Amino acid sequence: MNYFLTGGTGFIGRFFIENLLLRQGTINVLVRESSQHKLEELRARFPLAAERIIGVTGDITRPGLGLSEADLARLKGSIDHFFHFAAIYDMAASEASQQAANITGTLYAVQAAGQLGARCFHHVSSIAVSGLYRGTFREDMFEEAEDLDHAYFRTKHESEKVVRQQCRIPYRIYRPGAVVGHSRTGEIDKIDGPYYSFKMIQRIRNVMPKWMPLVGVDSGINNIVPVDYVVNAIDFLAHLDGQDGGCFHIVDTEHHSTGQMMNIFAEAAHAPKFVMRFDPKVFNFVPTALVDLLAKLPPVKRLKTAMFERIGMPESAAVLTRYETKYDSRHTQRLLEGSGIKPPKLASYAPRIWDYWERNLDPDLFVDRTLEGQVKDRVVLITGGSAGIGKATAIRLAAAGAKVVITARTQEKLDETCAEITALGGQAFAYVCDGADLESVDRVMQQIEFDHGGVDILINNAGRSIRRSVSLAYERFHDFERTMQLNYFGALRMILRVLPGMDKRRRGHIINISSIGVLGHPPRFSAYIASKSALEGFSLCAAAEYSDRNIAFTNVNMPLVRTEMIAPTKIYEYAPTMEVEEAVDLVVEAIIHKKARVATGMGVFMSAMGALFPKFAEIVNNATFRMFPDSEAAKGLPAGSVPPEVTSEQVAMAQLMKGVHF
Repeated sequence: MNYFLTGGTGFIGRFFIENLLLRQGTINVLVRESSQHKLEELRARFPLAAERIIGVTGDITRPGLGLSEADLARLKGSIDHFFHFAAIYDMAASEASQQAANITGTLYAVQAAGQLGARCFHHVSSIAVSGLYRGTFREDMFEEAEDLDHAYFRTKHESEKVVRQQCRIPYRIYRPGAVVGHSRTGEIDKIDGPYYSFKMIQRIRNVMPKWMPLVGVDSGINNIVPVDYVVNAIDFLAHLDGQDGGCFHIVDTEHHSTGQMMNIFAEAAHAPKFVMRFDPKVFNFVPTALVDLLAKLPPVKRLKTAMFERIGMPESAAVLTRYETKYDSRHTQRLLEGSGIKPPKLASYAPRIWDYWERNLDPDLFVDRTLEGQVKDRVVLITGGSAGIGKATAIRLAAAGAKVVITARTQEKLDETCAEITALGGQAFAYVCDGADLESVDRVMQQIEFDHGGVDILINNAGRSIRRSVSLAYERFHDFERTMQLNYFGALRMILRVLPGMDKRRRGHIINISSIGVLGHPPRFSAYIASKSALEGFSLCAAAEYSDRNIAFTNVNMPLVRTEMIAPTKIYEYAPTMEVEEAVDLVVEAIIHKKARVATGMGVFMSAMGALFPKFAEIVNNATFRMFPDSEAAKGLPAGSVPPEVTSEQVAMAQLMKGVHF
C-alpha cells in the first residue's frame, strides 16, 4: 500500500509513520519548502527505512496543497490511504491561524485527495468538535455540539464538517482525546492540555512536604490518551475493512475530573495531593452581572493575567476547566477487541509523562536560572557581610561575577573578607557602617551611590537576636528598642536609600533575611520576631507598589543557622541546625527566582498550622516554652556558671523541629 500524509513531521504524525513503516509501501509526506529540515530529521529517526519516506513539497494553506504538476502526475491513482494530520492543536493560537490551518487546510486536503484519486481519506479530528456539550457525546453525534464560541472548538468542528459535506471519496474520521506523550517514554514536543497543570504541581512540590493535605478545585472532565495508543488505534481502524464513513473516538474509557487528574500527576511528581476538592460551581449564586463587573476591574484583570503567567497557562485555555463532556467509545472498543490495543490507565504511565516534561519541556529549563546570569557585573550590597551568612553569601556571589559591596561595624573583619574574596578572583568593596545608626547609614549609602552608581540587589542581612522570655523582660524595654533599631529601622533606611535608583532604572531586588520564627512565632523571641515581622510587613506593602516597576521584594525566612549569633545559647550545641552554606543556598534561591518568600518546608508547615489551627500551634509553642529553659545570659547570670542540662525529650523535640528557634 502507498500512503500520503499531511502533518507527517508533527507530533502524532511522526509516531504514526513509525507504525506505517511496519507495513509495506511508500510513505509520501507533505512538507513545506521552509521545513525540509524536518523531513531530514524524520528520516534520521528511521535510518533503516529512510528510503521509503518520500518528501512532497507543498502547503496545506494553498489550493490543492500546492502540489506541483510533476507530483500530481506521479502520485495520481497510486495512493491507497490519505491521512490528514496537519492542524493547529494550540488553544492559544490566533483565530486567523486556526481558521487557515484547520478549516481551509482541511478543505484543500480533501480536494487534493480527490485529485489524486485516493481510495480513502482519513481525517484526524478531535473530541473538541463537541464544544462544551453537557453530557455524553456519542461517535454518531456531530450536529449536537454546543458552545462552539472558542476558536479551537469552532475550527475543529467546521473542519470535520468539511469532510462530511465535501469529501467525494470514502472517508473515516478519528477523534482523539487530549493527546499526551508516549506511555513508555513520555516523549512529546509540545505543552498543551493537562501539561498546563504541571507547573502549578511543581511549584507546590517545591515548597510543601509530600504528606501535607491540600484544598483545590475539582471542575471539568478530562479525557487523556497517550500518543502510542492513538496511532496504534488509528492504524488498526484505517486498515479494517468495511468501516468507511465511520467516526471513531480514540479516547480513554475512564474520564477524570480535574482534581483526580492533578492528584495522579501529583503522585507522579512526588507532590502533595488535593485531599479536599470543591467545584467552583458552588459560587454560581453570585450574580453573573457582578462577576462580569469584577472581571473588568484593572486589579482583577492584572491578577488574572499574572496568575496564568505564573502557571504557564494561556488565558484562552481556561475554558478547559468548564469541560463537562464524556465521550462514548463503545463502537471503537468493539472494533479494537482482540487486537491487543486498549487505552492504558493514566496512573500507570503518568510518572513517565511527568519525568519527560520535567527533563525536557519545563519552561524554566530555558530560562537563565544560574546565579551568574542573575548577578554578573551587578552591584550587590550585603549588610553584615563580614561574618556568618553575610560573609558566605558575599563569597558565593563574588565567585559568580557580582560586584560585592559589604558593610559591617568592624573594619578589620571587613578587610579580611575583602582579601579572601580578592584572592579567589572576585570583586569586593568594604564600608564601615553601624546599621543601628541611621546617620551612619545615610553617609555610607551616599558614598556607595557615588562610588558604584547605585545598587542592583540589596541583601538586608545584619541583625540582632535576643532570646529571652517576656517575663524576664519586664524591665528591659531596651531589648525591644535595640532589635527594632537594627532589624527594622536600619534595614528600612537601607531600602529607602536604594529604592529611588532602582525605580529610575526600572530594575532592582531587595532581599530581607528574616526568620522562620515569623512563620511559627516560637516563644522567647518576641523582640526579634516583632522586628522581623515589621520588616516583612513593610516589604509586602512596598512590593505591591513597585510590582509594575520590575522591583522585587523577597523575605527569606531563615531557620536556625549555626553562626556566632546563636553561640551564646549553649543548648543550641545539642540541636540540629542549618549549616551556613545551606543558608546561602536559600539566599541564592531568592536571587534566582525572586519569590515573595523563601522558606523551608518546616517553615511553610508552621505557617499553615498557625493559619488553620491557631490554638493547636499555640499549645505546641507553649509546650516547647516549658520544655526549654532560658539561657544564662537571659537570666542575667555570668556565662558558663551553670552548665546546660539536656534531656532526651529536649533532644527529640529539637530533632522533630529542626531549624526552629526554641
